[in-house]
Amino acid sequence: MAAESSNVAVGYEAAPGPPDIEAKIGVATARRAIWVGPPLVALFGFFGGGLGALSAAIGVAIVAANFVLAGFVLSKAAAISLKLYHAAALVGFLLRLALIVLVMMVTAQVIEVNRFAMGISAVVSYLVLLSWETVAVTRGETKELEWS
Repeated sequence: MAAESSNVAVGYEAAPGPPDIEAKIGVATARRAIWVGPPLVALFGFFGGGLGALSAAIGVAIVAANFVLAGFVLSKAAAISLKLYHAAALVGFLLRLALIVLVMMVTAQVIEVNRFAMGISAVVSYLVLLSWETVAVTRGETKELEWS
């Protein structure tokens, strides 16, 4: 007679956890950088050469990574508690903005970049991606975000 050490009965699966809506939104926002990045890279490449294009690409990549990080942090916080979710949204926003600045400053110290191109492309891509995702979610264009 072998005793069953698991609490889950054979043939049954554990109930799925809450959907990671915030993480999906973060990844969806970062994917849109594919459309926002090339015009910025082309613009700064035209005016600043190869260094301007590289710097613009770095700025867009930093912002896209920030949206992915924000989504995953908020998703994990929401799974724990509503209070932690609110704290992560408020404090996390400020910390992520500081992280963007820090990463940009370190990047500028480590490699040669056009700081103007990197900074402007980061600000423009942040605002465009945020606005685009807000409109898309509001209109219901992202069906994979259904949480019902």
